[in-house]
Amino acid sequence: MTVRRSRLCLALSLALPFAAHAEDGRFALVIHGGAGTLTREAITPEIDAAIRADLNRALDAGSAVLSEGGASLDAVVAAVKVLEDSPYFNAGKGAVFTHEGHNELDASIMDGSTRRAGAVAGLRTVRNPIDLARKVMDDSPHVMLIGEGAERFAAERGIEQVDPSYFRTEQRWNQLQTVLEREKAQAAIPASTYFGTVGAVAFDQRGRIAAATSTGGMVNKRWGRVGDAPIIGAGTYADAHCGVSATGWGEYFIRLSVAHDICARMRYGGQTLAVAADAVLMDEVPRLGGDGGVIAIDGQGAIRMPFNTAGMYRGWVTVAGDRGVAIFADEADPDGRTTPDKAD
Repeated sequence: MTVRRSRLCLALSLALPFAAHAEDGRFALVIHGGAGTLTREAITPEIDAAIRADLNRALDAGSAVLSEGGASLDAVVAAVKVLEDSPYFNAGKGAVFTHEGHNELDASIMDGSTRRAGAVAGLRTVRNPIDLARKVMDDSPHVMLIGEGAERFAAERGIEQVDPSYFRTEQRWNQLQTVLEREKAQAAIPASTYFGTVGAVAFDQRGRIAAATSTGGMVNKRWGRVGDAPIIGAGTYADAHCGVSATGWGEYFIRLSVAHDICARMRYGGQTLAVAADAVLMDEVPRLGGDGGVIAIDGQGAIRMPFNTAGMYRGWVTVAGDRGVAIFADEADPDGRTTPDKAD
């Protein structure tokens, strides 16, 4: 995808003109299920409906926490777990396969009010990696655990583990076989084949922000490759005024520290969420050759969802109570505020 095409793609905005305060009981939630070359022709009506239903279920889970006055941390975990349990997204149950035919899972979470964080990578038996990332943050002196050590920690802390066969789906297995065949024939493999992620960012009634991300990584990945999703500052970041979860070609998001860069532009440069998120996703990432998207919330509960691909699975609940889910770049929220020509 060229930078020119990237600039024509959607930079979604649900920014609101007034700040949300703890005492008014308002909250916001935004989720994603990955970005890429999503086309209507490639998704049957039945799968389209199933994906939107699972996005809505994730919004339900996170919103249930927030509407009762719960913490943003609990809300992002609740939302991400729904997406991890769905076979339609590249995380948990729907994870892609490595070159050797395994599923290896990564996840991270960050509390913006304290900047505590937890992350895990290279998991093969943990049903919900986001649960383990939260446990690393809450119940260990570390930020990141990987592989066998992380799974031992999971067993010691009572995190649910499953047989690796739980993660297998035929669609993902067939996807690996197609990539292997193209690789053997030395045929080009579209970059967007490789990635997919799920994530959530929440703003609770006390004004606290949290972000979480979970992924199965890249199709056909080798040598223990780890992308941006479990790296604090790359795929996930939150502080008191900004929270970000990313999806895309992880190597570029790592090199650019995408999630942190967005928040840093706001903190040090005084940029708005919309300006900061769009500059990183629509300019910096494609300039290096990468693509993808982010979801983000600022300290007033405003939401931004820029992406430079043909689509991004996404859903939102704004502080004003507006709610929606979408897949393709030309989809707008019910008020029509997010069409490309109206994105600020």
